[in-house]
Amino acid sequence: MFEHLTEKLDNVFKKLKGKGKLDEESVKIALKDIRMALLEADVNFKVTRSFVEDIRERAVGRDVLDSITPGQQVVKIVHDRLIELMGGDASQLRLANRFPAPIMLVGLQGCGKTTSAAKLARHLMNQKRRVSLVSADIYRPAAIEQLKILSESVGTGFFDSTGMNDAVKICVEALNHAKNGGYDILIIDTAGRLHIDTELMEELKNIKDVVNPAEILFVADAMTGQDAVTTAETFNELLDIHGVVLTKMDGDARGGAALSIKSVMGKPIKFVGTGEKIDALEVFHPERMASRILGHGDVLTLVEKAQMAFDEKEAKELEKKIRKASFTLEDFKAQLLQIRKMGSLEEIMGMIPGLGKLKEMKNATPNEKELVKVIAIIDSMTPKERLNHKIINGSRRKRIARGSGTTVQDINRLLKNYAEMRKMMKKLSKGGGKYLKRGNFPF
Repeated sequence: MFEHLTEKLDNVFKKLKGKGKLDEESVKIALKDIRMALLEADVNFKVTRSFVEDIRERAVGRDVLDSITPGQQVVKIVHDRLIELMGGDASQLRLANRFPAPIMLVGLQGCGKTTSAAKLARHLMNQKRRVSLVSADIYRPAAIEQLKILSESVGTGFFDSTGMNDAVKICVEALNHAKNGGYDILIIDTAGRLHIDTELMEELKNIKDVVNPAEILFVADAMTGQDAVTTAETFNELLDIHGVVLTKMDGDARGGAALSIKSVMGKPIKFVGTGEKIDALEVFHPERMASRILGHGDVLTLVEKAQMAFDEKEAKELEKKIRKASFTLEDFKAQLLQIRKMGSLEEIMGMIPGLGKLKEMKNATPNEKELVKVIAIIDSMTPKERLNHKIINGSRRKRIARGSGTTVQDINRLLKNYAEMRKMMKKLSKGGGKYLKRGNFPF
């Protein structure tokens, strides 16, 4: 996400940092480039104009132009303004003390409401909340069945509305079902249309009046850019929504919707969908997103993903193995599988400060296929070979290559990398093992 904007802004800042002293003309040229970068990223025109003017006022002051590092000062100003543009602080769900607290998802057809309902349920379950789901979509074929399958995969409660043809009645009965079942939250997946119409909005208003939701979240497809912002405005006028869920952010290299919504409609983005997996939903943190846009990484989100993906007991066992220098190929495979739970390698790489820019270099972008290949190679080894890589001779390498559909060169490369990793871990285990404590790895 924001790939093009990050690249454009990076080029602007390189020019600024390369100047020992800035003058108003240099700032003017830089702001023109920033303006074009934002417009190319499909940021709302009025938002772009206001943003650039605000930067101009802050950047041409004497305290910036006469500072020792004026280029860095401008970068900080842009960073701070981006945070303000996207809402400042992360916006929490307002569930209060209602049991169950209804959360109503609204939006056009195809924006990802049903999948987002399941993802949101998973997110809330990770916070020890008991969640139930219901589909109030009486128009789309198989909508109820789709949500039912997703609820089973997540492990939430589910109110089956099959055969019912009144969306309002469905929501009332689902609320009673959730209350009787002792659920904390009821997530309502409402119907969508290909476009806004009177019938749809009337139905949604009726559901709102009867259910009185704690949260109304507008679900928008980030890839539709300013169309998503315009549609969100209309829904907000009629329903007074509380926040936005932006889906398909992983496929949106521009990011215009994310940078425009808060300013245009005054409502915050609360969550972003970052992939197809059921756990690919992130709380929207403006400060972290601003850091990603400027290529500074997002260490906090990376740490949170690692904490969710890595089991604490397994981490302690790994520490013991590293200390004893008994880290096997089986352990190596287990760690690769854990890393895959955190998301795509490219996404993880973009969260590490400095590494995101390496994608500009040839062959620097991580290849998911290589990870799959490594796992296939280890799976083709015998248990003895995984425990002791030194017994893997020439004939064994040929057999492993045939079994994994790879080449002997691939086997050699893996074993060499694995040996280098063991050496590094052996060094880290010396000196009291200070780097091996959980959360204190030097990478």
